Amino acid sequence: MFAIRSCRHTGYKIASGFIQGSIKGTKIRKMGNSESRSYSPNQQGTSSKNDSRRETVTSTSSNTDYVEAIVCNANDLKDNEMKVFDIADEGKVLLVKQNGEFNAVGPKCTHYGAPLNNGALGNGRIRCPWHGACFNLKTGDIEDFPGFDSLPCHQVTVSDKGEVKVRAKISDLKSNKRVKETTVTCPCEESTVIIVGGGPSGATCAETLRSEGFKGRITLISKENYLPYDRVKVSKIGTVTDIEKLQARNQQYYDESNIEILKGIEVVKVNTDERSVELSNSTKRKYSALYLATGSKPRLPNIPGIDLKNIFTVRNFDDSMNILNLLGSGKDKDVVVLGLSFIGLEVASSCVSKSKSMTVVGKDTAPLGQIFGTEIGKSLQTLFESNNVKFHFETTVVKCNGEGGTLKSVELGNGDVLPADMLVLGIGTTFYTDFLQNSGINLLPNGAVNVNDKLETNVKNVFAGGDIAYAPVFANNNTPMSIGHIGLSQYHGLVAAKNILKKETPLRTVPYFWTMLFGKSIRYAGCGKPASSLIEGNVADLKFVVFFFDESDKVISVASCMRDPVVSQFAELLHQGKSIYKKDLENNFFSWTESIH
Repeated sequence: MFAIRSCRHTGYKIASGFIQGSIKGTKIRKMGNSESRSYSPNQQGTSSKNDSRRETVTSTSSNTDYVEAIVCNANDLKDNEMKVFDIADEGKVLLVKQNGEFNAVGPKCTHYGAPLNNGALGNGRIRCPWHGACFNLKTGDIEDFPGFDSLPCHQVTVSDKGEVKVRAKISDLKSNKRVKETTVTCPCEESTVIIVGGGPSGATCAETLRSEGFKGRITLISKENYLPYDRVKVSKIGTVTDIEKLQARNQQYYDESNIEILKGIEVVKVNTDERSVELSNSTKRKYSALYLATGSKPRLPNIPGIDLKNIFTVRNFDDSMNILNLLGSGKDKDVVVLGLSFIGLEVASSCVSKSKSMTVVGKDTAPLGQIFGTEIGKSLQTLFESNNVKFHFETTVVKCNGEGGTLKSVELGNGDVLPADMLVLGIGTTFYTDFLQNSGINLLPNGAVNVNDKLETNVKNVFAGGDIAYAPVFANNNTPMSIGHIGLSQYHGLVAAKNILKKETPLRTVPYFWTMLFGKSIRYAGCGKPASSLIEGNVADLKFVVFFFDESDKVISVASCMRDPVVSQFAELLHQGKSIYKKDLENNFFSWTESIH
């Protein structure tokens, strides 16, 4: 007998020459139709004992092509093991065995294509080794971010002889991604959700509302003139590109999902008494629920000459294109970057090859020193200097000098004067929340919005997420914090949408950060100010793992360079509410990774 462990799109009609429901003597119970998204893993089917190990069958269901093949034997995988298998010549699937059951999903993360077999296998889900996105093994649904698409999920059957057969939709094998169904021909409820902010958090909220069954009106109001796009690439783009290549969805998607996008418009006032927002185009919109996800704006230093031309911040697509267009291809520009954290270093590493000179200035003693410590920071400094990037530490820019209104040089606090055809600022952010003054919504003195573990503000049916949310962080004992990062902002969008729909979903936040600098992948997961740290590996070669401890010697965060997937494994451990301590690392630095399955 075949036991069906995980399946999707299983109902079908066999192409000519076959009888519906049977293939070469293999009988498969009809289970739904081709529009079904997922099924229970415990439904049963039957199989003939004459199945061939090399059997491969294609079929057509509702104008959709499928392929079916035996890929391995049940004993080929140990429990909590995952392997990639070919299905004939049509593509690959990731097969996972857990608790004696098999699940088959797409083999690559839908974000940037990381191989998921190298990721962190948790309990019923898998986490990307590169950026921490999480996918449910039984449904393929994306549960944590970054990224917008879910994984395709394929039917798996196991015969009484232990032969593991996978049946997959051929188009899913080719695309390796699945967009959740959101189509609504027209809103059929009077309720209206207004989303303020066209970034990844607002976009995820809108998509989740539709995929979770909301049938009312959705309006997303975006200050930028673009559809939601991958903002992560803004500080990493090395060449001029079209915005369409970065957009998460096209206009057709939003039209078919009946999600209204208002581009180039800002909300200038929120009236919570009458449940309305006033827009910059002098119109007013009523809402039943409101989601605020306006994000943050780059901080500008209050110094002479800061208004000169060719001084840039790095927040949006236009910023990135303006920087690249000014650099051009002549390699004749002296560039100064202010800031020793992620944004500044990413700009320096992606633009140095196009510059005459590249100099990074900051108050710390080493790049990323406040995050990783001086020892690791000094190794990063060596990496950058070997790639023609210069540094000025323990100082800052105190004046910008120009001619004819255009920047020509910058003066530093230590007295040095640097030639500068361009200055790029990466010294932190403030919040886009000025429009919430006098709205009745509780704001912190710095402008962050106070929310509970459901992302709801003090005003009923008004939610806030992303950078501006001062929200509980599960990985830090639910201590409220404001954290700016795309993965977290998307997760906030999902949680807010579910709570707007009264599907009570508390935050289970695990911060996850990453960067790529001159080919070196750096990851960080966790939260909190460390009291001490322990390094395993070779810092000089930038191949290491560092454990950060609080005063009780509990590991509160883990960082790595070129040592995937340990940070993703630690993030999964935190998500499960588990803890490790320094004593747990004494005999084996990584024995704890076995506890996350």
